[in-house]
Amino acid sequence: MQSTTGLKVKLFADGAEKAAMLGLYANPMIQGFTTNPTLMRKAAITDYEAFAHDILAAIPDRPISFEVFADDFAEMERQARRIATWGSNVYVKIPVTNTRREPAAPLIRRLSQDGVKCNVTALLSLRQVREVTEALTGGAPSNISVFAGRIADTGVDPVPLMAEAVAIMSPHPQMELIWASPRELLNVFQADQVGCHIITATPDVLKKLSLVGKDLETYSQETVQMFYEDARQSGFTL
Repeated sequence: MQSTTGLKVKLFADGAEKAAMLGLYANPMIQGFTTNPTLMRKAAITDYEAFAHDILAAIPDRPISFEVFADDFAEMERQARRIATWGSNVYVKIPVTNTRREPAAPLIRRLSQDGVKCNVTALLSLRQVREVTEALTGGAPSNISVFAGRIADTGVDPVPLMAEAVAIMSPHPQMELIWASPRELLNVFQADQVGCHIITATPDVLKKLSLVGKDLETYSQETVQMFYEDARQSGFTL
């Protein structure tokens, strides 16, 4: 049976619901947080900066990533430099390209060399990992977020790719690889086994941590009980 004891991979929570974030902040297993514009939209956030300052006041001592939302690199840079001033625990999420598939590597290099902690996001290929690693070399502490869950969605096993990404980044200790967009709790153990530094997951995935190590036959009986109770409460007859 799996156990969370001895896990080396760091667990980050992905979301923009303040109550959920604070609940996870109380859990010492959660070592950082990530957000993005899509999650903020789902959480009905309308004032980006006010939300960020509110969260940073409540969570001042763990890494938190906030993403730029421009598509023009000059505006991305302006936003990134502003976001970076919000706190020493802030990482600025920069997409690997803009919507026109123009690489963000020159911007990433410039920001990192100037001391901005970057979390480069939305990577799905090893070519992108190599390009971003080169751009971040010699710069500030940084994260590279590879969307392993989206890779899996295409029918490709992300585990070998993530293992290779770890190898590409290994000469650069200031860089940490994030296993992003996990689809199930098993991904935590897969990320740990390949040497991934961080896995960031939504509260729906993280709440399954309580199931780790659970006896499978007991879980089977509980599943049967659930089906029985739902059928009984539905009043089904034949």
